[in-house]
Amino acid sequence: MESEALAQLSNALVYSSMFVLALAMLAFAASFAGRRTKAPAEVEANVAQPVPATVGAAPESVQPETLPAEDPAGRRIGNIGMALSWLAWFLLLGGVIARGLWAERVPWGNMYEFSLTSALAVLGVFLGVSVWRDVRWLGVIIIPLVLLTLGLAVTVLYTEASQLVPALQSYWLIIHVSTAIVCGGAFTFAASVAGLYLIADGAGESGWRARWAQRLPAAQRLDRMAYRTIAFTFPLWTFAVVSGAIWAESAWGRYWGWDPKETWAFITWVAYAAYLHARSTAGWRGRRAAWLAIAGAGIFWFNYFGVNLLFSGLHSYSGV
Repeated sequence: MESEALAQLSNALVYSSMFVLALAMLAFAASFAGRRTKAPAEVEANVAQPVPATVGAAPESVQPETLPAEDPAGRRIGNIGMALSWLAWFLLLGGVIARGLWAERVPWGNMYEFSLTSALAVLGVFLGVSVWRDVRWLGVIIIPLVLLTLGLAVTVLYTEASQLVPALQSYWLIIHVSTAIVCGGAFTFAASVAGLYLIADGAGESGWRARWAQRLPAAQRLDRMAYRTIAFTFPLWTFAVVSGAIWAESAWGRYWGWDPKETWAFITWVAYAAYLHARSTAGWRGRRAAWLAIAGAGIFWFNYFGVNLLFSGLHSYSGV
């Protein structure tokens, strides 16, 4: 297939995935609105209770979880949203593959391409978790985030494909960047769950927070899901930082030079290490842990967007 045809195919698949995601967002919104609400007493019972700080205490030792019921119509609409999300994921995957074939390299050479694959990862983590857990209630958060990322990619960050500079022509590009992309998807998923926890925790009997809380799983479940996601992802992020240092030695002759990208990658690592340490030793659970999870994701995405746009350094020629 000619290069121009591959470029058009990639763009068409990306825009098609955005259209399907917009439909999925509407379906999830309708499904969420159709969830049967819990009684105020049940909402109150689902609020996470303080747990005494005990060194070595298992963060998962929380009260039993409950999930609000759905009426049949709301469940069907939620299933449609999941089906549309899967379709959008395959369309976006096709767009990323076509972009790589057009560029004749892995499609991670600039901020546009990294944004596409990051959106693919966020959506992929959501769909992967949905295989084991009912997370349709999270679609109202995840799908808009994916759409926002893709919208920014096609309107602000779009650029024609070009060959990689010599420093990026290494197998470490595949190892380092692919791991970072997966981590970005998982950290975003965890931050979304933590944000919903803040809504569910301590919601009163009236107001928009109460209406959301009545349609969400138990606060303890949200807290535990965010923790487990970060605990699983943190070793992967550690590997991403270490592999980046090894790649830096191969490309620039030193393992670490406190380049802005390297510095903020380390700050991200410290933020999530602090999150896990605080939970396991200081008994930080609930709202404080949720804010740490959100801050960690914010730092991660600032490392991607903010550092690339505001600072100059050895990573300035690319989006990774």
